[in-house]
Amino acid sequence: MVMEAVRDVTGWARVLRRVAVQSELAAGAHPRATLVAARLLASGRVGVSAIFRIRAVGDAHRTAFVFGGRSMDFATVDDRIDRLATALRRRGIGRRDAVALVMRNRPEFFEVEGALARLGGSSVSVSWRSTAPELRYLLGHSGAKAVFFEHDLADVVAEACREGVAVGPEGRFALGGDAPGTTAYEALLSERKAVVDDAEDGAVVIYTSGTTGKPKGAVRRFGAGQALGFAAFMERVPLRRSDRHLCVCPLYHSTGLGFAAMTLMVGGAVVIEPEFEPIRFLRAIERERITTTAVVPTLLHRLMALDADVLGAHATQSLRVMVCGGAALPAPLANRTLDAFGDVLYNFYGSTETGLVTVATPEDLRAAPGTIGRALHGVSVRLLGDDGAEVAQGAVGELFTRSAMLVEGYHADEGATRASMRDGHFSVGDLATVDAAGRYMIAGRRRDMVITGGVNVYPAEVEGVLDAHPAVAQSAVIGVPDEEWGERLRAFVVLRDGAPDDPVATAQELRHWCRARSSGAKVPREWAFVDGLPSNPTGKVLKRELRDLAVDLVRV
Repeated sequence: MVMEAVRDVTGWARVLRRVAVQSELAAGAHPRATLVAARLLASGRVGVSAIFRIRAVGDAHRTAFVFGGRSMDFATVDDRIDRLATALRRRGIGRRDAVALVMRNRPEFFEVEGALARLGGSSVSVSWRSTAPELRYLLGHSGAKAVFFEHDLADVVAEACREGVAVGPEGRFALGGDAPGTTAYEALLSERKAVVDDAEDGAVVIYTSGTTGKPKGAVRRFGAGQALGFAAFMERVPLRRSDRHLCVCPLYHSTGLGFAAMTLMVGGAVVIEPEFEPIRFLRAIERERITTTAVVPTLLHRLMALDADVLGAHATQSLRVMVCGGAALPAPLANRTLDAFGDVLYNFYGSTETGLVTVATPEDLRAAPGTIGRALHGVSVRLLGDDGAEVAQGAVGELFTRSAMLVEGYHADEGATRASMRDGHFSVGDLATVDAAGRYMIAGRRRDMVITGGVNVYPAEVEGVLDAHPAVAQSAVIGVPDEEWGERLRAFVVLRDGAPDDPVATAQELRHWCRARSSGAKVPREWAFVDGLPSNPTGKVLKRELRDLAVDLVRV
């Protein structure tokens, strides 16, 4: 795929010229930094480490991070990366070695990834919310030789390392405080620095969300293909050198890490929040004059659940770009966000495995609310039926994609890698349609499709109808076994504040609402009213947990 990109010289030249101008990189280019960038790009080194190498030359004193009330410039971060790489090398960490990151959002996340890249190692991103058994599996499966972790997680890490995991106390490094029997992060940085040779052939292993079964580790290396993929995205979404990006999504997932990295790549500053809280999010935009941010639909749901007067009490006019992805964006939620913040919302489709695939601009979302937009330059998208043939326009097919951003595959799982591929294209199991304008719309997940009375029903379509009801804040629909119909639809509904508290009357109202807008097979037969829906950090609803949820059901 990279060779195809090389052959498309004219197209990529156009993309790169446009990005250089609109990102302000052309106007702010430093001669020495340009030479360093050319050298690193020519050798295929374009990861986090390369970003700080380049910026430390041309933008040494520009702010890279704002966190916890303090700022760090690019030169400081680059120096800390070198110090950390030196300390890890002294401890036997080197090429092809894996190191786990069990960390909340903080600048050190980038420092560890950068240091491992300079050593040719692999960083394994792990949720800090992982239980000891979950962490034990991830450490063992990845073959991690060391682990960086928040000091208050010391007991969880110790428990995870007790059985068959090759991470002894000497390979455990604590951040943010003391953890007896381990090494403090700042102690590593205080050691004498040596020359680091910039191996830069390391990898990032991001374990997938695990909505079904065990998570799989997607292996990503940062070569020229990644840089081209970022450029194609920035052609469509106007990121600038002068940006101040608010990072609230977890850095252990691709959404949070990827958009922060793109901001750093063009020389912008990243303001890091430990996690998302709606009021704190609005205050940060106002205080830091935030221009860009990235969220997932779950966070948008929480934000837009605030009263209009609360939203209006904060100055958010500096915000130019709000990127949303990681899960399906319901059309009503897209409309409410555009109405509240203006035309700043961009909805993207991509995954840990595929990289960035499509982007919907605010104009696309106004025309077709909820769309994931059009394919980016250099991306091939195919919608395939069960027979492997491409489906007709408007029909539902499984979304396969190919680009220079595709991961190498799943770590230690060739079977899963092969099962996800068709003719060089990769699928994570999403179903979609495409309209005459080339705009794609997610129809649901292949494994979530319900067959009731012989009719294929895509839960996302039913959820879209429900979410449009004024009383509904969020919904999720699953299929459950039914002797007569094979499966029947069960809807889990989160109601807005102030909605009627009579579940039977509400279920009847929602049933009539669905009947007026959908065929009979798409109308839920069972209703459960819940306070919230279980979801992973990327915003995907965990439907396997819904199936086991003990709830009072209303049948109407």
